[in-house]
Amino acid sequence: MEAVDVSKRVRSGQTELTILEAVDLRIAEGQSVAIVGSSGSGKTTLLSLLAGLDLPTHGEIRLDGQSLSGLDEDARAALRAGRVGFVFQSFQLLGGFTAIENVMLPAELAGLPDAGDRAKAALDRVGLSARLNHYPYQLSGGEQQRVAIARAYCSEPRILFADEPTGNLDHDTGERIVQQLFELNRVSGTTLVLVTHDRALAARCDRQLTLSHGRLVE
Repeated sequence: MEAVDVSKRVRSGQTELTILEAVDLRIAEGQSVAIVGSSGSGKTTLLSLLAGLDLPTHGEIRLDGQSLSGLDEDARAALRAGRVGFVFQSFQLLGGFTAIENVMLPAELAGLPDAGDRAKAALDRVGLSARLNHYPYQLSGGEQQRVAIARAYCSEPRILFADEPTGNLDHDTGERIVQQLFELNRVSGTTLVLVTHDRALAARCDRQLTLSHGRLVE
């Protein structure tokens, strides 16, 4: 994937805020990359742009070799289907769906076979095989995070984006999840791009990128 001279600006009343400025970035297939920086530095915004969840004010994003310029939201979603997994910091689980239904959804939308079996296996890997039919409100924050992680790699994506993937987990569970993320990266060749405040986690990646005042430093 690639970002070419990417900037992101938003308006707040009469003021225009610059979140990202002139970001150039290329991530090779199969790499693991950590994006670090202080709160408010634009890390989550950059992750959303790279995943095609948002569009830049200026510049170009190429995802899986295809430019996102000119693609509407539906076209970007179709491009992500079956290719991209995303772990949101706020989980983004559907409240009316059980854990297994939340995890199955991306695989079903991508038209993958055996979505139910895939979802069960993914939830088992994160230690939630006993919580398949629980709704998000019945799960702790850490359990919701694990459901979100299971959902992200249920479809065995080519690219996995993770925003603070261990932020709501205890140490032992977080370590197990990290090992699974890097196993997916190593065994399946999945490109892993994560945002983290954990410097030890960042150090385990092939590359570390720092955002400072909207600009990227490697």
